[in-house]
Amino acid sequence: MGAMTATAAEPFELRRDDGDLAAGPVALGRSLKRVPLETVLTKANRVAVRKGAAGTKAFGAMSPKPVDWYCFDAADNEVTDWYPQGLTCSSAAALPRSAFVVSWYFKPQSVPERGIRLSFLDPVALRYRHVLLVVADPNGGISPINIHAGGVAWHGNLLYVADTERGMRVFDTRQIFEVNGDGTTTIGRKGGVYSAFGYRYVMPQTGAWRRTGEARFSFAAVDRSTAPGMLVSGEYVETQQEAGRVARWAFNPDGSLRADASGVARAVDAYRLPEPKIQGAVSHNGTWYLSQGAGSARNGALLVVGETVARRPYPVGPEDLTCVRDKNALWSITEFAGRRALYGVPL
Repeated sequence: MGAMTATAAEPFELRRDDGDLAAGPVALGRSLKRVPLETVLTKANRVAVRKGAAGTKAFGAMSPKPVDWYCFDAADNEVTDWYPQGLTCSSAAALPRSAFVVSWYFKPQSVPERGIRLSFLDPVALRYRHVLLVVADPNGGISPINIHAGGVAWHGNLLYVADTERGMRVFDTRQIFEVNGDGTTTIGRKGGVYSAFGYRYVMPQTGAWRRTGEARFSFAAVDRSTAPGMLVSGEYVETQQEAGRVARWAFNPDGSLRADASGVARAVDAYRLPEPKIQGAVSHNGTWYLSQGAGSARNGALLVVGETVARRPYPVGPEDLTCVRDKNALWSITEFAGRRALYGVPL
């Protein structure tokens, strides 16, 4: 891979560890209405802004600017309790419906932990909605998930959310439930009524892939230039001495990871990253694309890696990456309050 140096893939071994996660959605279905993803998108309650000012602020000295971008509403752009991290799209999932999915983690300022959420954005209608991710127990109770959610990848009906120290958490877009209560400060069930911090929809975790080695899972993406595709994940490191790595796993056609009879998914390959502070990575047609952060005051960089490393201008605070194949475009998201945007650049 030229500037991407091959390394041992064994540390990126994942073992399926679903436990009783499948029982939670079944229990929720006895009390709550299951809704299709299309309902979440068509009933999206927040207005996105195409080519909004928040993006211009995030782009800073970047030249040329992205070819297109979308911004959240004013409240989501400015909030300091929630930070966007991961990004994926319907192109990665190989679905005909145009959509982006953003993962956010909660950074408590004055209220208790609220976990992680996904924003489902319809870029045509310019509408989006947040869905709270939860763990549902076999009795139907729900609780938030306190992880960084640094990346999200979408293949078919399944969403993979990066869990830095554990591996990957799995969510199924066919398992979204409409909450029947309006409590804005509580989560759980009381007398048959569910509340979820004011969110209308919750998505319970349906599976998990646990690391068996010491690898970290800082971001996630899907490489669709191979069939039926590969899951991409890697490690954020602060300095080159730490030598961050990236790895890929083969998907089955249904979106699950290809595993042996014992439930172990072994990475197809792994590589050393050429530079530190990589916030997102995706491979496409033999080329690697890496988003590199430089803090909250300086522009980051897009590293395009083949036989050599080419550096392209990028915004301040770039995060996860996803590929919109029919547009031949690479998309990412910026994280800092007041300067949040989903944006696309040519591959």
